[in-house]
Amino acid sequence: MTSLRSNITLNELQQYIKNKDFNPDASAYFYKLIEEVGELAEVIRKNKRQEAGNIKDSIEEELSDVLYYTIALANVFQINLEESFKQKEELNKLKWGK
Repeated sequence: MTSLRSNITLNELQQYIKNKDFNPDASAYFYKLIEEVGELAEVIRKNKRQEAGNIKDSIEEELSDVLYYTIALANVFQINLEESFKQKEELNKLKWGK
């Protein structure tokens, strides 16, 4: 397995996660995503930021977990998140004029 570069693209991150962890059962990732969103809410409420390079129990850790499971779900449904994000931005421009 390759290690992650510091300047990885969203497509590369999506492929990395697919190679590392793929389960065709979307519910497994969905329930983990919901769990991680709850944990994110808790650390945001407590404003627990990463300290001295320790990511454990921090907003940074939980945001990373939410991103991971979002990407894992996209992989199950064969969705290219980079392309979907671009398409959604175009819709937002039309909707919000920005």
